[in-house]
Formats: sequence, C-alpha cells, structure tokens
Amino acid sequence: MADEIMNTSSSEEQAKPKRKRSRRTKTSSKATSKVHKIINIRTATIFVTLLLIAAVLFYFRSLFVVAIVNNKPVFRYSVIQELEKQSGKEALDNLITKNLITQEASKQNIQVTKQEIDAEIKNLEDNLKQSGQDLKTILEQQKMTQADLEEQIVLQKKLEKLLGDKVAVTEAEIDAYIEANKDNFAEGTDLNAIRDQIKEQLKQQKFSTEVQKWLADLKAKADIKYIKTY
Repeated sequence: MADEIMNTSSSEEQAKPKRKRSRRTKTSSKATSKVHKIINIRTATIFVTLLLIAAVLFYFRSLFVVAIVNNKPVFRYSVIQELEKQSGKEALDNLITKNLITQEASKQNIQVTKQEIDAEIKNLEDNLKQSGQDLKTILEQQKMTQADLEEQIVLQKKLEKLLGDKVAVTEAEIDAYIEANKDNFAEGTDLNAIRDQIKEQLKQQKFSTEVQKWLADLKAKADIKYIKTY
C-alpha cells in the first residue's frame, strides 16, 4: 500500500513538469502567431501602398512622360529643356514682368473685379461677332484657355489703373489727329461719329508707349536676382 502511494506521488511529480512544458509551448505558439499576424499586416500595408503609388503614377503619367516612340519614352523634362533653349529668356522676362505688375498693383491696393473682367470679355465677344468670328475659335487658334484670357485682362486692367492719367486722351489730341489725317478719311465720313474710335486708338498708342517706359523704369529699380540665365 505504501509502495502504491509512493508510486502515485512519483507519477504526479513527473506529470508537473510536463504541464509546465505544455504551458510554455502554448505561450510560444501564441507569440509566433502574433508575429505572423504583424508580418502579414505589414506585408498587406506595403502591398496596398505600392498599388496606390502605381495608380498615382499611372494617373499622372503625363507629368513625367509625354510620348512613347518605339517603346522608348520621351520625358517631359526633356521637352522643358528644349523649350528653355528656344524661348527660355522670353518666358522668364514675361514671368518677371507679370510679377512686377502684380507686386506694384498690390502696393497701391489696386484690384480688378469680376465685373470688370466679364465686361471686357463681353466687349471682346461683341467686336468679334461684328467681324463674323467667335471668341472660342480665336482662343483655340491662339492655344489659349479662358483662364489665360482672364489673366491677361487682369494684367491689362491693372496697368491701366497704375498708369492712370498718363494714357488719358484729350479732345484736343483727337482734333489734332483728325486734322493731321483728314486726307486719309473717305469722302463723306462723319468725323464726329468716329471720334470714339479715334480716342480708343490714341489711347492704345499712348498706353503701349507708357507701359514700355514704366516697365523699364520698374525693372531698373527692382531687385532681380537671376539664378539661371538663358
């Protein structure tokens, strides 16, 4: 009987380490499972990220590649380099001019309203209709958008406001123009009826001359640092 008790006790003692080993194995399995889950989540995240990057690159592919010639890409940067060689100086001068006009107008708190822009566009459309043309066709021929046109109108209006009285045309100047060009008018022309046209023509002439002087003076005073020259 004593032997049986001792044997039973011995068996229980031998079984205890086995339970501990079993617990350790379960703990190790759980840890391994967690690691696998983390790896799977990271792998899935990387995969999704790569897909998103590929989708973005495909959608914006024209930002990088502009043509493919016999399976060889023509990169947009190459086109930009070529354009810079051909007309880089002119483009840079135009951008500098736009910046100077915008800055000067801002200093003097000069603004152009939406109503002014719309009125100018309507006036332009009306003039084109009289000659059997339409604005949309003209813009397409000039490779311009509506936004490009509106930007030009804003710059024009700002310049007109900046120059102010310098481009104003007096009645005396109109009279002098008519007198100097009277032989060029068709016989029977009502000179009073065309005074407004003459006034606008003289205004544009003065505007062109004054703008060139004003911009030259403004550029001479401006602090312009050229990082790249053409």
